[in-house]
Amino acid sequence: MDLKDTINKAHLPKHIAIIMDGNGRWAKKQGFMRAIGHENGTKSVKVIVETCARLGIENLTLYAFSTENWNRPKLEVQALMKILINSLKKEEKTLQQNDIRLNSIGNLDKLPTSAQRQLSEVIEKTKDNRRMTLTLALSYGSRDEIISAVRDISGKVKNNIISIDAIDESIINQHLYTQNLPDVDLLIRTSGEHRISNFLLWQIAYAELYFTDVLWPDFTEQDLYEAIVSYQKRERRFGKTSEQIK
Repeated sequence: MDLKDTINKAHLPKHIAIIMDGNGRWAKKQGFMRAIGHENGTKSVKVIVETCARLGIENLTLYAFSTENWNRPKLEVQALMKILINSLKKEEKTLQQNDIRLNSIGNLDKLPTSAQRQLSEVIEKTKDNRRMTLTLALSYGSRDEIISAVRDISGKVKNNIISIDAIDESIINQHLYTQNLPDVDLLIRTSGEHRISNFLLWQIAYAELYFTDVLWPDFTEQDLYEAIVSYQKRERRFGKTSEQIK
């Protein structure tokens, strides 16, 4: 039986987040430059985005470029930005055909002007799509996001816009980049690493974590099905006992 046929469509994660790791190692194993690994990684992005949309996943967030990635060699960063721009141009039609809305989170002002312009253009053109929201985390770091939220909230407290006693989870959520997204249900990381790497630290509080040795350019729809099946076998208690949730 195909793994896809074992998935319970009534128990799908509403929000899947993926740390797409292993492009560089994939390229090294093949004897290629790292940029070739990133190029091949975009093929996996296309497959997984379309598969999630077909399955009925409502939200998919991809860790495309972290704040720490700016520290990589200049040529690699330039290659990544070029790949981003080209992918946005190339895949706009795919997003429209699949009724997918593009969203982005992160310190986007740090992106090259050309990347910001292309990103804004595709976000605007897909804003009315409803089947799935695809969020690209770009120049993103969760600690930076939380610091920014704390600063915003502190400023509002200082100016008597928010009472300090009113600060709760919902107030914090409203000041995060992900304010319009639900919490993550399933976090997937490829390439065998077992780290969160400063990704959605607040939003994955109760997420199920799934780690695979598969390098991102080799990650297929079957690997996604495997992750979802694993998710569906787990008991999500949110601090309660097994008896309480039955």
